[in-house]
Amino acid sequence: MAMIALNIMPIAYISKGLRVDEIVKSVHKPDFLPEKIPLLETIAANLPGMIFQILQRQDGSIFIPYISSGCKYLYELEPEAVQADFQVLYKLIHPQDIKAFTESIAVCRTTLTPWHWEGRIVTPSGKLKWIQGTLQPELQAAGDFLWHGLLMDITDRKQAQEKLQESEARYKAILDAIPDLMFRISRDGEYLDLKSEGANITLSREEIVGKNLQELLPSDVAAISQVAIAKTLDSGTLQTCEYQLATSLGIRDYEARLVVSGADEVLAIVRDITDRKQGEVALQNLAQKFAKAFSCSPDSITISTLQEGRFIEVNDSFVNLSGYGRDEAIGKTSFELNLWLHDRDRLNLVQELQSTGVARNLEIEFRQKSGEIITTLLSAEVIDLNGIPAILAVHHDITERKQVEAQLRFCAQRDRLLAETLVRIRSSLNLKEILQTTVTEVRQFLQADRVFIGLNNTNLGVRTLAESVDPKYPSVSGWSTNDEAYLQELKNLLKDNLVRVVEDVTQMTVSPKVKAHFQKFQTKATLTVPIMLGNELFGALIANQCSGTRHWQPIEIDLLQQMSEQVAIAIQQSQICQKLAELNTNLEHQVQERTAQLQQKMQEVEELHRVKDVVLHTVAHDLRTSVMGNLMVLKNLLNQGQGSRGAGEQGSRGEITASLSPVPPIPSAPLPLSHAPYPMPHAQSPIPISRSIIERMIQGNDRQLTMINSLLEINSCEKQGIEINIEPVQFSTLLGGTLVQLEPMLTQNQATLKNLVPADLPLVMADGTRLQKVLVNLIAHGLQNNPPGLNFTLSATIEGGMIRTHIQDDGVVMSKVECDRLFDLHVRDPQDCCSTSIGLKMYLCRKVIKAHGGEIGVMSNRKRGLTFWFTLPLLTSSATNRP
Repeated sequence: MAMIALNIMPIAYISKGLRVDEIVKSVHKPDFLPEKIPLLETIAANLPGMIFQILQRQDGSIFIPYISSGCKYLYELEPEAVQADFQVLYKLIHPQDIKAFTESIAVCRTTLTPWHWEGRIVTPSGKLKWIQGTLQPELQAAGDFLWHGLLMDITDRKQAQEKLQESEARYKAILDAIPDLMFRISRDGEYLDLKSEGANITLSREEIVGKNLQELLPSDVAAISQVAIAKTLDSGTLQTCEYQLATSLGIRDYEARLVVSGADEVLAIVRDITDRKQGEVALQNLAQKFAKAFSCSPDSITISTLQEGRFIEVNDSFVNLSGYGRDEAIGKTSFELNLWLHDRDRLNLVQELQSTGVARNLEIEFRQKSGEIITTLLSAEVIDLNGIPAILAVHHDITERKQVEAQLRFCAQRDRLLAETLVRIRSSLNLKEILQTTVTEVRQFLQADRVFIGLNNTNLGVRTLAESVDPKYPSVSGWSTNDEAYLQELKNLLKDNLVRVVEDVTQMTVSPKVKAHFQKFQTKATLTVPIMLGNELFGALIANQCSGTRHWQPIEIDLLQQMSEQVAIAIQQSQICQKLAELNTNLEHQVQERTAQLQQKMQEVEELHRVKDVVLHTVAHDLRTSVMGNLMVLKNLLNQGQGSRGAGEQGSRGEITASLSPVPPIPSAPLPLSHAPYPMPHAQSPIPISRSIIERMIQGNDRQLTMINSLLEINSCEKQGIEINIEPVQFSTLLGGTLVQLEPMLTQNQATLKNLVPADLPLVMADGTRLQKVLVNLIAHGLQNNPPGLNFTLSATIEGGMIRTHIQDDGVVMSKVECDRLFDLHVRDPQDCCSTSIGLKMYLCRKVIKAHGGEIGVMSNRKRGLTFWFTLPLLTSSATNRP
């Protein structure tokens, strides 16, 4: 039966469009015989695929009875290779399609239904192909399964489908991306369909489709739309109309573009052009503003073509800046007007504009119509002018600014030159070096061909002191003359100390000798400034231009004038140095004489100091002996009055009766009797003396003894320095011992002392004995200058490696001047009986604290009382090792 089916299936049917699945049905007949394989090969050769049979036996083994030659075309494999191992086809399936293939085969085996599959394979050469497969199972009598199959290459169809899908997706995306409204409208104005996605529309599709223009639009807009529809359908061309509609957002502008989309219907694309309209209005306003700014700008503005530089438009500022009228400039190129001083500037500008489109603040030099050179800051951009690239350029004139800057630089250089010259004059006595450096730097500064200094001397005539000259021109160095007439003429040229400015020597009226001089040294222009020493013409500072005439600037003339003054100072300084050198020898002799006299005076002063020390020690010794004797007598007398009445009687009013008995000898040399101020009484007669008088006498003698001791100590300190024995001391322990000494004094004066000093303070380096005296003297100062009942507060803190001690009282205050002078050695108020003694003690206190390496001072409290303070160094390794 299969043979008959193959015989009756003409090959022409395939070429006439017979479906592939029909061929498969024919070959799947149960009466198919292998003898008809050649005919089957003929059919398969005309198919873009492969025909095959698979026999699956009951034991699960697989046998391939037949595979057509299309296997080589489809899989790039020989049929024999596939028959040997059918799994090679499985390995060529695309990895993403293996799962679907496996699942479809499993369903076919389970249900014995025809197999249909589409998927991709990758051939051994790497080609990707789409395969469409069909398979028909057939149960054999022996229980085996015979599968008849056909695999077709559908790559072209799949690619066409993918392209079609991509095209449809692309067009759909484009359509979806268009924010415009789209309507299909009939000739009579009925809305047939619409596309509103992405458009701002308030009506729904149901409210629009089926309605007429007259129902949804204002009458005037509907009439405009109806006319546009008719023109579009009649002419078959695109028609455009614009209109306005009132919306919830206000009045909006719309543009409708209509094209024919079918018989008696148009496609209308409606776009909201409100923003564009507003932009056009804004652009018009901007254009008006630009036109005003263009015409009224103080800077030159031009519009020229990019390639040629041909002027299209210029403003009035350009006319004023360049000197060319608008009619002269428009239509001409900048090269034709000869505006560019350097042609390369135009080339550089065009290159920058072509690369970046913009240029900012380029410093360019231009040539005006008059030929004068100006400097401008050029800013430019490339603009499109009716399709022609053009340059919009703005020129800001900075000529005056550049001139001012150049003037400032010139002034700065001038000031630097003057300052350096002045420094050289002050720091050097070598006149020749100063003058040579001056002419060299002046010539360099002025860019002159020759600068020299000429000397006018009565004996030597005129000669050159220093010169700097360009090697191309002759030197005036060594030139001199004694011609009186010639010298007088040169002096007349500088009459009244005036500057001589000559821009062209050929225009001068001078004698033939002067003209010959100019010709000899090739002088074309000259600037001469006199050098005056007082009212006398010493010489001249001269600058020559040999290359041609020259216009001398005022600042150059001013420089030469100031330099001539500095040269005059240098010359005067040199002359003074010569005079000083002459006086130096006499001065040395005078110094030697004065030195000898000074040494003699110093010897005399040393002798006076020695005599002073002898007198001080002698007088102090005698005074001390006398005072100590008085104290012994007075204290003995006071003690007798307090005891029995043996030596004298004490009266009821506190009097003591003293008898003039011989006084015990005092350990000093007494005065002879002939020098006694009063005659010695021969008889003993009692004299009543008040107890208070004796006490005051004792106090007075105590103060005198203290003062004498202080004077001796101060004298010793001034000559030899104060001696202290530094050792580590526990500050709180030192204060404890001092408070014990102060207790009687505080009790006598009804005073109190509050000790706030911490017990754990670190060790200090101090002389304990002298430091106790300092504390006693500071407390005594407060007691002696205040009434009884004074209160003291003692405190101490650690500050920067030092112990700072404060002694505060609530007594009277002092002025700042008194506080500042308290520790100075000076004469005190004579009316204050205690002032001298206290002053000496305060001075000694400062000496002691300074010797310890500390500071001492006093300050008045805000309300009342004083605060004494002093500092002492803490114990350190360096302090411990100090000798």
